[in-house]
Amino acid sequence: MSLTKLAFGGGCHWCTEAVFDHLTGVERVEQGWISSLGPDAAFSEAVIVHFNAEEIGIAALVGVHLHTHSATNAHQLRGRYRSAVYTFSETQIEVCRRALKVWQQDFDRPLLTRVLPFVAFRESLPEHLDYYRNDPERPFCRRYIRPKLKLVEERFADLLKSGKGNNLAVHHM
Repeated sequence: MSLTKLAFGGGCHWCTEAVFDHLTGVERVEQGWISSLGPDAAFSEAVIVHFNAEEIGIAALVGVHLHTHSATNAHQLRGRYRSAVYTFSETQIEVCRRALKVWQQDFDRPLLTRVLPFVAFRESLPEHLDYYRNDPERPFCRRYIRPKLKLVEERFADLLKSGKGNNLAVHHM
């Protein structure tokens, strides 16, 4: 099986890691810090998602990402939590830009999420990896991660690993 990778940033990487880890077709999530080019060269919290493109499409991943972080909010921590989809190829750039346009209709305010080229990755410290999976009862997990997983369960149930009837056709571009 050949895996594709795409990276996402926008909120706490513990949250982002847990969300993508629960999606069908996602085989591995690397949690850490990503840099891009120019003004986005500083490292920002993010994850690299390794997925089977035959099971889940880029547009679906982008949609889940947009709905599980503050994609329209220009809050003070945008430097640490850059709202972005980091791409590894020219083809991914176009697919991600189209996906952002399609998903924009779900939001009242303009999306701040940008499509940026991936440049470098630094993995989080070992004690921060698999944060939710290692102890879902932590107060942080209950307060911040569970509501995001509940949203995914309600809005994207067909994309959950434990979901039934994984009809992904509507989520592909």
